[in-house]
Formats: sequence, C-alpha cells, structure tokens
Amino acid sequence: MTHEPYDSDPIDESRRSNRSISVVVTILLIAAVAILGAKAAADWVSGITSGGADEVTAPPVDAGQSIAIEIPEGASARTIGELLASRGVVESSLQFEAAVRLAGAGAELRAGEYELVTGMTNDDVITVLRRGPVVDTYWITVQEGLRIGEILGRISEQSRFSIAELEGALLDGSVTTSLFPDGQPANLQQWEGLLFPDTYEFLAESGPEVILELLSRTMERRVAEIDWSGLESAGSTPYEGIIIASLVEAETRVNDERPLVSAVVRNRLDLGMALQIDATVLYALGERRTGLTLADLEVDSPYNTYGQPGLPPTPIGGPGRASLAAAAAPAEVDYLYYVLTSLDGTHSFTADYDQFLNFKNQAKEDGVLP
Repeated sequence: MTHEPYDSDPIDESRRSNRSISVVVTILLIAAVAILGAKAAADWVSGITSGGADEVTAPPVDAGQSIAIEIPEGASARTIGELLASRGVVESSLQFEAAVRLAGAGAELRAGEYELVTGMTNDDVITVLRRGPVVDTYWITVQEGLRIGEILGRISEQSRFSIAELEGALLDGSVTTSLFPDGQPANLQQWEGLLFPDTYEFLAESGPEVILELLSRTMERRVAEIDWSGLESAGSTPYEGIIIASLVEAETRVNDERPLVSAVVRNRLDLGMALQIDATVLYALGERRTGLTLADLEVDSPYNTYGQPGLPPTPIGGPGRASLAAAAAPAEVDYLYYVLTSLDGTHSFTADYDQFLNFKNQAKEDGVLP
C-alpha cells in the first residue's frame, strides 16, 4: 500500500506562526522598554544637572579626616552636595543629590553644624543629616537641702562661670522670682530656697542668667503644683510653706518622716512654742555638723529658733518636691518632739516630753547621738 506525501495541518501551522510573532513582539517590547528606560534615566540625570550647574567632585584627600561642616538653613540637596564634595566628604555633588532624591530625603536634611569625615558614603551622610546636628550641651545637678551659697558653688563647679558671675546674675535683675513676698530679692540670703534643686541640661552657650532663671522658674512651677489651701486656712502663706519645707528638708532624709516633721512644726506654731530646730541654729552659724553646744544656742540671730519665736525669716536651704508637699499637708498627729534614734537616719516622734527624753537618752546609749 502506498501513502500520499504528508502535508502539515493548516491549523498547527497557524499556531506556530502566531507563537513566532508573539516572541518577536515580546523582544521588541523589551527593547523598547530598555530604550525608554535609558532615556528616562538620562532625562532624570539631565533634570539633576539642569540649570547649567557643574558637578563638584572631591579633591584628593585621605579618607577618615574630621571635617567641620555647617549646613545653611534652607539649603537644597544640590547646594549641600556641592558643599560636601568640595570638602571631600562625598565623592560627587551630583551623585549625592541623586542619592537624596532616591531616598526621598530632600525635605529632611537638617541645617546646623556637623562633624563629618572625608570619604563617607552618600547614604551615611544622608542618615546623619536627617538625624540633625549634635547639640553641645552639659548637665548641672543641684541637690536638695543646699544653701544658696552652696548651690552657686555647685553650679560653678559644673559650668564655666565663677561664683561672682552667678551672684551678679541673681542681684542685677537678670533673674527674677514671683515667690519672694517683698518684690525681688535684694541680697543672696533672700534668694534662699527659691532655686529648685534638680538636674538640668543647658546649651553650651547658655549664660549664668539662663541657668539661674531656669532654676527659679522651676521652683515657681513646683510651688504652683502644690495645694496650699490647708496651710493658708491655718494662717500661713505659700512662702512660709517654702520655709517650712526647707526645715523639713534639713531635718530628715526619710520620705515617710517628712509629713511628721511638718506636723511637729505646725503643732508648735499653733501652740506658740519655739520650734527649737537645730538646723536653723547651724544655718545662723554658717556651719554644717551634728549636734549643738550650749554656746551655739546663744547665737544672736533671727534664725535661732531656740531663742526666736515662729519661723525663720527665709528658708534655710532648697527644698525638694517631697518636702514642699509635706509642708502643705502635714500629718494629722499631735507630735511635738522628735529625735534621731537610729543610725539609718530615722527619728522617733512623740507628744510627750518625758518620752522624748527617754528616746534621747536611749539614742545616746546606742551611740546614735554624742
């Protein structure tokens, strides 16, 4: 049997033809996209260099050298790139500008003074400029209970200012307070207790008046946060509350005892008793030590609360927040006496004088008191 020569199926032939056409079209599309992409990239680079700006490239410098750069306020990515490239921080101003555009960081580069190094990558520089310049600051800590002269001494030790410069700022009107009852303080002692003890951060260029004004404003805020209505209903003023707070601060470092010491002060004032607080006599003597002698009790001073009735004329140190709160809200107890009875700094409180003497004698036997 013989067969006719095999002829291709017309339908299969058509399919193969269509596939060939699809392949050719795909190749042509890829080529077109590549051409158009290259043109778009060229147009983008052309856009960067439009306006006739020339590329600035880094001069021959060793990598890793520290460079101080100031980025002007409102500078464009192009201006910043030219500045960086001219100092050798980046390789090319145009490459830097392109990197900024790719990162979408054009509006995020912050002005200021920077310490950069030569040979940085564009991305690293962009990260630094987005974060912003490192501000030159320093910290000052003022502890609770310090007297005004001690406060100025601490500030002087932690800053570039002398005690005389700090005193001048307090007394020449540069620093103000609304807490002193007779207008602005006329001497250092009248500034006592009106600078809030805390830890503060200042710019390196801050002057002494800036430092002290912040301490003064902070004390005003802390006093304003306290509810003094109870104290005022007892016939005292918020300034007298600051005085009481300074006594509390000087007499105990135990937070739970602060309202108790405040209560002893309040109860004695209400009864017209002398406060007889050792810390006020030591303040009058300008000393810091434990215990008083009989001669100490004879000091002629309005701060000698053994010999003078009522509160001293000013605070005797800088009270912290806990002592201010205790002054405004003394404990509801009838205590009139307290004495140090433990080496851990705690006191014993009583309304009975004989029990007070017993506490005191026991503290001497235990070696707590001399």
